[in-house]
Amino acid sequence: MQSRIRKIALEEHFMTPGFESYSETFTQHFAGQAERDLQRRLANLSDGRICEMDAAGIELMVLSQTGPGVQVEKDPLLAARAAARSNDYLAEAISRHPNRLAGFASLAMHDPVAASHELRRATRDLGFLGAMVHGHTLGTYYDSPAYDEFWETLQDLDVPLYLHPADAAVPPACFADHPVLSGAVWGWGVETGTHALRLLFSGVFDRFPRVRILLGHMGEGLPFYRWRFDSRFAVYSQGVELAGPPSSYFGRNIFVTTTGVCSPAVLTCVIEEMGADAVLWSVDYPYESALVAAEFIEKAPLAVELKQQICSGNAERILRLTDRRRPLRHAGLAPAGDVL
Repeated sequence: MQSRIRKIALEEHFMTPGFESYSETFTQHFAGQAERDLQRRLANLSDGRICEMDAAGIELMVLSQTGPGVQVEKDPLLAARAAARSNDYLAEAISRHPNRLAGFASLAMHDPVAASHELRRATRDLGFLGAMVHGHTLGTYYDSPAYDEFWETLQDLDVPLYLHPADAAVPPACFADHPVLSGAVWGWGVETGTHALRLLFSGVFDRFPRVRILLGHMGEGLPFYRWRFDSRFAVYSQGVELAGPPSSYFGRNIFVTTTGVCSPAVLTCVIEEMGADAVLWSVDYPYESALVAAEFIEKAPLAVELKQQICSGNAERILRLTDRRRPLRHAGLAPAGDVL
Protein backbone atom coordinates (compact mmCIF):
# COMPACT_ATOMS: atom_id res chain seq x y z
CA MET A 1 0.00 0.00 0.00
CA GLN A 2 1.38 3.38 -1.01
CA SER A 3 0.95 5.71 1.92
CA ARG A 4 1.95 9.17 3.00
CA ILE A 5 0.99 8.38 6.58
CA ARG A 6 3.31 6.86 9.17
CA LYS A 7 1.35 4.36 11.23
CA ILE A 8 1.89 3.03 14.75
CA ALA A 9 -0.52 0.29 15.83
CA LEU A 10 -1.28 -0.22 19.53
CA GLU A 11 -3.74 -3.10 20.02
CA GLU A 12 -1.92 -5.87 18.20
CA HIS A 13 -1.80 -9.34 19.68
CA PHE A 14 0.42 -12.40 19.90
CA MET A 15 0.32 -15.61 21.93
CA THR A 16 3.08 -16.93 24.16
CA PRO A 17 3.62 -20.69 23.77
CA GLY A 18 1.73 -22.45 26.57
CA PHE A 19 -0.98 -19.77 26.84
CA GLU A 20 -3.49 -21.58 24.63
CA SER A 21 -5.84 -22.55 27.46
CA TYR A 22 -5.81 -18.98 28.78
CA SER A 23 -7.11 -17.75 25.44
CA GLU A 24 -9.88 -20.23 24.73
CA THR A 25 -12.66 -17.71 25.37
CA PHE A 26 -11.23 -15.57 22.56
CA THR A 27 -10.20 -18.24 20.07
CA GLN A 28 -13.20 -20.58 20.53
CA HIS A 29 -15.23 -18.54 18.05
CA PHE A 30 -12.92 -19.56 15.20
CA ALA A 31 -12.93 -23.02 13.62
CA GLY A 32 -11.21 -24.94 10.86
CA GLN A 33 -9.00 -22.91 8.55
CA ALA A 34 -9.97 -19.65 10.26
CA GLU A 35 -8.64 -20.96 13.58
CA ARG A 36 -5.45 -22.23 11.97
CA ASP A 37 -4.88 -18.87 10.31
CA LEU A 38 -5.53 -17.06 13.59
CA GLN A 39 -3.13 -19.25 15.54
CA ARG A 40 -0.46 -18.84 12.86
CA ARG A 41 -0.72 -15.05 12.96
CA LEU A 42 -0.73 -14.95 16.75
CA ALA A 43 2.42 -17.07 16.85
CA ASN A 44 4.30 -15.18 14.15
CA LEU A 45 6.58 -12.52 15.60
CA SER A 46 8.92 -12.31 12.67
CA ASP A 47 8.88 -12.03 8.87
CA GLY A 48 5.25 -13.03 8.30
CA ARG A 49 3.91 -10.33 10.62
CA ILE A 50 6.32 -7.73 9.32
CA CYS A 51 5.28 -8.48 5.73
CA GLU A 52 1.68 -7.76 6.72
CA MET A 53 2.81 -4.57 8.45
CA ASP A 54 4.62 -3.48 5.30
CA ALA A 55 1.58 -4.16 3.15
CA ALA A 56 -0.54 -1.94 5.42
CA GLY A 57 2.09 0.75 5.84
CA ILE A 58 2.57 0.11 9.57
CA GLU A 59 5.93 1.28 10.82
CA LEU A 60 5.67 -0.02 14.39
CA MET A 61 3.43 -2.56 16.15
CA VAL A 62 3.10 -2.48 19.92
CA LEU A 63 2.44 -6.13 20.79
CA SER A 64 0.41 -7.53 23.67
CA GLN A 65 -0.59 -10.99 24.85
CA THR A 66 -3.96 -11.98 23.41
CA GLY A 67 -6.78 -12.05 25.91
CA PRO A 68 -7.87 -12.92 28.43
CA GLY A 69 -4.36 -14.03 29.41
CA VAL A 70 -3.36 -14.37 33.03
CA GLN A 71 -6.42 -12.48 34.27
CA VAL A 72 -8.27 -15.83 34.25
CA GLU A 73 -5.57 -17.78 36.12
CA LYS A 74 -6.88 -18.65 39.60
CA ASP A 75 -3.50 -19.17 41.24
CA PRO A 76 -1.88 -15.74 41.89
CA LEU A 77 1.65 -17.12 42.04
CA LEU A 78 1.26 -19.06 38.79
CA ALA A 79 -0.31 -16.00 37.17
CA ALA A 80 2.65 -13.82 38.16
CA ARG A 81 5.15 -16.38 36.88
CA ALA A 82 3.24 -16.78 33.60
CA ALA A 83 3.05 -13.00 33.06
CA ALA A 84 6.80 -12.61 33.65
CA ARG A 85 7.56 -15.47 31.30
CA SER A 86 5.32 -14.00 28.60
CA ASN A 87 7.05 -10.64 28.97
CA ASP A 88 10.47 -12.25 28.62
CA TYR A 89 9.30 -14.17 25.56
CA LEU A 90 8.00 -10.99 23.95
CA ALA A 91 11.16 -9.05 24.80
CA GLU A 92 13.26 -11.66 23.03
CA ALA A 93 11.08 -11.38 19.91
CA ILE A 94 11.29 -7.59 19.96
CA SER A 95 15.09 -7.75 20.23
CA ARG A 96 15.16 -9.41 16.80
CA HIS A 97 13.17 -6.56 15.21
CA PRO A 98 13.64 -3.57 17.54
CA ASN A 99 12.75 -0.99 14.91
CA ARG A 100 9.43 -2.64 13.97
CA LEU A 101 8.11 -4.24 17.17
CA ALA A 102 7.52 -2.95 20.71
CA GLY A 103 5.65 -4.32 23.70
CA PHE A 104 2.96 -3.82 26.32
CA ALA A 105 3.54 -5.90 29.45
CA SER A 106 1.30 -8.68 30.66
CA LEU A 107 0.47 -8.22 34.35
CA ALA A 108 -1.04 -10.51 36.98
CA MET A 109 -3.36 -8.06 38.73
CA HIS A 110 -4.27 -10.57 41.46
CA ASP A 111 -1.70 -8.81 43.67
CA PRO A 112 -1.28 -5.04 43.07
CA VAL A 113 2.19 -5.07 44.64
CA ALA A 114 3.42 -7.91 42.45
CA ALA A 115 1.87 -6.25 39.40
CA SER A 116 3.70 -3.04 40.24
CA HIS A 117 7.03 -4.85 40.50
CA GLU A 118 6.51 -6.59 37.16
CA LEU A 119 5.47 -3.34 35.50
CA ARG A 120 8.69 -1.72 36.70
CA ARG A 121 10.76 -4.65 35.47
CA ALA A 122 9.01 -4.76 32.10
CA THR A 123 9.40 -1.06 31.41
CA ARG A 124 12.83 -0.43 32.92
CA ASP A 125 14.60 -3.69 32.11
CA LEU A 126 12.75 -4.95 29.06
CA GLY A 127 12.02 -1.58 27.47
CA PHE A 128 8.24 -2.04 27.24
CA LEU A 129 6.05 1.00 26.58
CA GLY A 130 3.29 0.28 29.10
CA ALA A 131 0.95 -2.59 29.87
CA MET A 132 -2.22 -4.24 28.65
CA VAL A 133 -4.64 -5.81 31.13
CA HIS A 134 -7.61 -7.86 29.95
CA GLY A 135 -10.29 -6.47 32.21
CA HIS A 136 -11.09 -7.62 35.73
CA THR A 137 -9.21 -10.42 37.50
CA LEU A 138 -11.65 -13.12 38.60
CA GLY A 139 -14.29 -10.48 39.26
CA THR A 140 -11.97 -7.99 40.96
CA TYR A 141 -11.86 -4.51 39.44
CA TYR A 142 -9.03 -2.04 39.93
CA ASP A 143 -10.84 0.96 41.39
CA SER A 144 -10.45 0.13 45.09
CA PRO A 145 -7.76 1.79 47.25
CA ALA A 146 -6.01 -1.60 47.37
CA TYR A 147 -4.78 -0.83 43.85
CA ASP A 148 -3.45 2.64 44.65
CA GLU A 149 0.13 1.36 44.75
CA PHE A 150 -0.28 0.06 41.21
CA TRP A 151 -1.71 3.35 39.94
CA GLU A 152 1.06 5.26 41.68
CA THR A 153 3.63 3.04 39.96
CA LEU A 154 1.99 3.55 36.58
CA GLN A 155 2.00 7.30 37.13
CA ASP A 156 5.63 7.37 38.29
CA LEU A 157 6.76 5.36 35.27
CA ASP A 158 4.76 7.65 32.97
CA VAL A 159 3.42 4.80 30.84
CA PRO A 160 -0.18 4.02 29.82
CA LEU A 161 -2.36 1.06 30.70
CA TYR A 162 -4.40 -0.38 27.85
CA LEU A 163 -7.66 -1.71 29.32
CA HIS A 164 -8.72 -4.50 26.98
CA PRO A 165 -12.17 -6.16 26.83
CA ALA A 166 -13.07 -9.37 28.60
CA ASP A 167 -16.19 -11.31 29.50
CA ALA A 168 -18.28 -10.05 32.39
CA ALA A 169 -17.52 -11.77 35.69
CA VAL A 170 -21.23 -12.64 35.98
CA PRO A 171 -23.23 -12.70 32.72
CA PRO A 172 -25.98 -10.04 32.88
CA ALA A 173 -29.51 -11.36 32.90
CA CYS A 174 -30.33 -9.32 29.80
CA PHE A 175 -27.85 -11.45 27.81
CA ALA A 176 -29.61 -14.69 28.76
CA ASP A 177 -30.61 -16.79 25.73
CA HIS A 178 -28.70 -14.36 23.48
CA PRO A 179 -25.04 -15.43 23.61
CA VAL A 180 -24.24 -13.24 20.61
CA LEU A 181 -24.65 -10.23 22.91
CA SER A 182 -22.12 -11.34 25.52
CA GLY A 183 -18.87 -11.06 23.55
CA ALA A 184 -17.30 -8.76 21.00
CA VAL A 185 -20.60 -7.82 19.36
CA TRP A 186 -21.79 -5.90 22.44
CA GLY A 187 -20.96 -7.24 25.90
CA TRP A 188 -17.20 -6.67 25.87
CA GLY A 189 -17.67 -2.98 25.16
CA VAL A 190 -20.20 -2.61 27.96
CA GLU A 191 -17.92 -4.47 30.38
CA THR A 192 -14.79 -2.50 29.52
CA GLY A 193 -16.48 0.88 29.36
CA THR A 194 -18.03 0.23 32.77
CA HIS A 195 -14.63 -0.72 34.20
CA ALA A 196 -13.21 2.58 32.95
CA LEU A 197 -16.10 4.48 34.53
CA ARG A 198 -15.47 2.69 37.82
CA LEU A 199 -11.95 4.10 37.76
CA LEU A 200 -13.26 7.58 36.98
CA PHE A 201 -16.07 7.73 39.54
CA SER A 202 -14.03 6.11 42.30
CA GLY A 203 -11.54 8.97 42.07
CA VAL A 204 -8.53 7.08 40.69
CA PHE A 205 -7.82 9.93 38.28
CA ASP A 206 -8.12 12.51 41.06
CA ARG A 207 -5.68 10.62 43.27
CA PHE A 208 -3.33 9.98 40.34
CA PRO A 209 -3.97 12.76 37.82
CA ARG A 210 -1.23 11.69 35.39
CA VAL A 211 -2.51 8.12 34.96
CA ARG A 212 -3.46 7.40 31.35
CA ILE A 213 -5.84 4.67 30.20
CA LEU A 214 -6.21 3.51 26.61
CA LEU A 215 -9.57 2.13 25.49
CA GLY A 216 -10.01 0.41 22.14
CA HIS A 217 -12.99 0.29 19.79
CA MET A 218 -13.47 4.06 19.68
CA GLY A 219 -13.55 4.22 23.47
CA GLU A 220 -16.07 1.39 23.98
CA GLY A 221 -18.87 3.85 23.27
CA LEU A 222 -18.02 6.23 26.13
CA PRO A 223 -17.19 9.33 24.02
CA PHE A 224 -20.81 9.49 22.86
CA TYR A 225 -21.99 9.83 26.47
CA ARG A 226 -19.66 12.59 27.71
CA TRP A 227 -22.35 15.25 27.77
CA ARG A 228 -24.83 12.95 29.50
CA PHE A 229 -22.25 11.89 32.10
CA ASP A 230 -22.00 15.53 33.17
CA SER A 231 -25.72 16.22 32.96
CA ARG A 232 -26.87 13.21 34.97
CA PHE A 233 -23.96 13.20 37.43
CA ALA A 234 -25.00 16.71 38.45
CA VAL A 235 -28.36 15.24 39.52
CA TYR A 236 -27.52 11.67 40.54
CA SER A 237 -24.07 11.96 42.08
CA GLN A 238 -24.94 9.47 44.87
CA GLY A 239 -22.51 11.28 47.17
CA VAL A 240 -19.55 10.88 44.81
CA GLU A 241 -17.23 13.88 44.67
CA LEU A 242 -14.89 14.53 41.76
CA ALA A 243 -12.38 17.31 41.14
CA GLY A 244 -14.04 18.11 37.82
CA PRO A 245 -16.97 17.11 35.65
CA PRO A 246 -16.79 13.53 34.35
CA SER A 247 -16.20 14.75 30.80
CA SER A 248 -12.96 16.48 31.84
CA TYR A 249 -11.18 13.16 32.36
CA PHE A 250 -11.59 12.21 28.70
CA GLY A 251 -8.54 13.31 26.75
CA ARG A 252 -6.60 13.83 29.98
CA ASN A 253 -6.77 10.39 31.60
CA ILE A 254 -8.81 8.39 29.10
CA PHE A 255 -7.64 8.05 25.50
CA VAL A 256 -9.18 5.96 22.76
CA THR A 257 -7.99 3.96 19.80
CA THR A 258 -9.82 3.24 16.56
CA THR A 259 -9.15 -0.48 16.78
CA GLY A 260 -11.94 -2.62 15.40
CA VAL A 261 -14.14 0.29 14.27
CA CYS A 262 -13.38 1.33 10.69
CA SER A 263 -16.16 3.89 10.31
CA PRO A 264 -15.26 7.39 9.04
CA ALA A 265 -18.45 8.83 10.55
CA VAL A 266 -17.68 7.41 14.00
CA LEU A 267 -14.07 8.62 13.76
CA THR A 268 -15.23 12.15 12.96
CA CYS A 269 -17.64 12.13 15.89
CA VAL A 270 -15.01 10.88 18.36
CA ILE A 271 -12.48 13.49 17.23
CA GLU A 272 -15.09 16.23 17.58
CA GLU A 273 -16.11 14.98 21.03
CA MET A 274 -12.71 14.23 22.57
CA GLY A 275 -10.26 16.27 20.53
CA ALA A 276 -7.68 15.02 18.06
CA ASP A 277 -5.02 14.69 20.80
CA ALA A 278 -7.00 11.86 22.41
CA VAL A 279 -7.51 9.54 19.41
CA LEU A 280 -4.99 6.95 18.19
CA TRP A 281 -5.22 4.64 15.19
CA SER A 282 -4.90 0.86 15.67
CA VAL A 283 -5.90 -2.45 14.05
CA ASP A 284 -6.66 -5.28 16.56
CA TYR A 285 -4.43 -7.66 14.61
CA PRO A 286 -4.97 -10.53 13.87
CA TYR A 287 -8.66 -10.36 14.81
CA GLU A 288 -9.12 -7.52 12.34
CA SER A 289 -7.46 -6.92 8.98
CA ALA A 290 -4.47 -4.57 8.92
CA LEU A 291 -5.22 -3.77 5.28
CA VAL A 292 -8.83 -2.84 6.04
CA ALA A 293 -7.81 -0.64 8.98
CA ALA A 294 -5.11 1.04 6.89
CA GLU A 295 -7.45 1.70 3.98
CA PHE A 296 -10.03 3.12 6.39
CA ILE A 297 -7.70 5.76 7.78
CA GLU A 298 -6.08 6.51 4.42
CA LYS A 299 -9.48 7.28 2.90
CA ALA A 300 -10.98 9.03 5.95
CA PRO A 301 -12.20 12.57 5.15
CA LEU A 302 -9.51 14.23 7.26
CA ALA A 303 -6.60 16.53 6.49
CA VAL A 304 -3.28 14.74 5.99
CA GLU A 305 -1.83 16.49 9.04
CA LEU A 306 -4.69 15.25 11.22
CA LYS A 307 -4.34 11.71 9.90
CA GLN A 308 -0.65 11.81 10.74
CA GLN A 309 -1.39 12.96 14.27
CA ILE A 310 -3.88 10.13 14.82
CA CYS A 311 -1.75 7.47 13.12
CA SER A 312 1.56 8.20 14.84
CA GLY A 313 1.93 11.63 16.44
CA ASN A 314 -0.28 10.96 19.45
CA ALA A 315 1.29 7.54 20.00
CA GLU A 316 4.79 9.03 19.90
CA ARG A 317 3.77 11.53 22.57
CA ILE A 318 1.81 9.20 24.87
CA LEU A 319 4.33 6.35 24.62
CA ARG A 320 7.31 8.74 24.73
CA LEU A 321 8.89 6.83 21.89
CA THR A 322 11.78 9.21 21.35
CA ASP A 323 13.30 8.50 24.77
CA ARG A 324 11.98 4.97 25.42
CA ARG A 325 13.02 3.12 22.28
CA ARG A 326 16.51 1.92 23.17
CA PRO A 327 18.37 -1.41 23.34
CA LEU A 328 17.37 -3.79 26.12
CA ARG A 329 19.59 -3.41 29.15
CA HIS A 330 18.66 -6.75 30.66
CA ALA A 331 16.20 -9.24 29.27
CA GLY A 332 16.50 -12.13 31.72
CA LEU A 333 14.94 -14.23 29.00
CA ALA A 334 13.41 -17.59 29.85
CA PRO A 335 13.40 -20.53 27.45
CA ALA A 336 10.17 -21.28 25.64
CA GLY A 337 7.95 -23.97 27.19
CA ASP A 338 4.58 -24.62 28.70
CA VAL A 339 3.55 -22.62 31.74
CA LEU A 340 0.31 -24.38 32.53
